[in-house]
Amino acid sequence: MEKFKHLNEILDTMKTDIEKFYEKGQNAAGTRLRKSLNELRKKAAEIRKDIQDERAKRKTEEN
Repeated sequence: MEKFKHLNEILDTMKTDIEKFYEKGQNAAGTRLRKSLNELRKKAAEIRKDIQDERAKRKTEEN
């Protein structure tokens, strides 16, 4: 669950940068958004791997 909390934290920080980039035209906010999106991608990949590992573990326990 900790990894999902981290995803939410990343998304929360992105909200202000989205507003700053699109509504206020701050280019630095766009840089931060790209960095946050990369973090989000990495964290999602970690969670995806954890899910696959858990499914494989459950499958071997069933047999």
